[in-house]
Amino acid sequence: MSAPAPRPPWLTVDRSVVNVALVYPMRGPAGMFGPTCELCAQLAVEEVNRDGGVLGRELRLVPVDGGAPPAEVATEVELLVSTGAVQGVTGWHISSVRQALAPRVAHRVPYVYTALYEGGERTEGVFLTSETPDAQLWPAMRLLAGEQGVRRWFVVGNDYVWPRRSARAAQRYALRTGGRVVGLGFLPLETHDFADILRRIEHSDADAVLMLLVGADAVRFNRAFARSGLDRRCLRLSTLMDENMLLASGPRATGRLYSTAGFFADLATRENLDFHGEFARRFGLEAPPLGSLGESCYEGVMLLAALIARARTLDVRAIGANADEVSYCGPRGELRLRRRHVRQRIYLAEADGLDFRVLAEL
Repeated sequence: MSAPAPRPPWLTVDRSVVNVALVYPMRGPAGMFGPTCELCAQLAVEEVNRDGGVLGRELRLVPVDGGAPPAEVATEVELLVSTGAVQGVTGWHISSVRQALAPRVAHRVPYVYTALYEGGERTEGVFLTSETPDAQLWPAMRLLAGEQGVRRWFVVGNDYVWPRRSARAAQRYALRTGGRVVGLGFLPLETHDFADILRRIEHSDADAVLMLLVGADAVRFNRAFARSGLDRRCLRLSTLMDENMLLASGPRATGRLYSTAGFFADLATRENLDFHGEFARRFGLEAPPLGSLGESCYEGVMLLAALIARARTLDVRAIGANADEVSYCGPRGELRLRRRHVRQRIYLAEADGLDFRVLAEL
């Protein structure tokens, strides 16, 4: 049996605080909304600490680069858990990272995963705040079929578990609406050349494109799609498209672009308006734009704090046993956990310049 990895010199254990590993992208395609992830999580931590902290102890974040290769992320977080440096994990990161991380830490500390994902996560100790295809993609495709007459979908995604499993779900959903998926294309993360996939879309009879691309990949695809003129023929739907990505794409590249999520900056709710005000007061008007991906990290911290408060312990088994019906309030309103998934309202929005205009609650 190999000896445990040595503790890095910067790592200390402080029993007077509760440390949480915040795993969010600092590089790669998703790195563009990493700053919003960090700030939203920090805002939640400050709110929790104003209310007395966690179990009477101060809550602190330990940043981890979730944009690194999945095995590297899992090794780093496992070391933090094994040495007692963190007592929980949360954050936005792609499903490949979650799949590497969950088996190594979820049975030891609570792990709140905040990214929209493909569904089906059942690892004990994992709790999920964000959207799944049945609640997000299916009603959006159904509405667009009914109101826009969409029947023929072409699916473009990055080549890993979330896009592939979501694409399989989209094939079922398209059939339910009397349509079909006419083409599938999966591309490596950090793709820059979309010429081949655009030709395939052009030569198909698609009237809509389902985008399952991450961050900067989606931005580059939006620009190439508009340059090709396909935006005049096909609408686009994305389940991973926030205001940071919209801003980076530019208004000329986002015509007939729809997004579906549990949070949009444009939502005119009391909770969202309060959140915007607090975010601006804390970080200034020049802070990165708020969007569903970064805001999910606020949700992750608040859910983790609520889980620990309900169980009155950091023991992950006790937290799991007391998890059902845990609730908390945040920018998405009052949310409740059922079967380790947060239940929430989902919306459909259309790009309107550099913002999203919310069209409907799904």
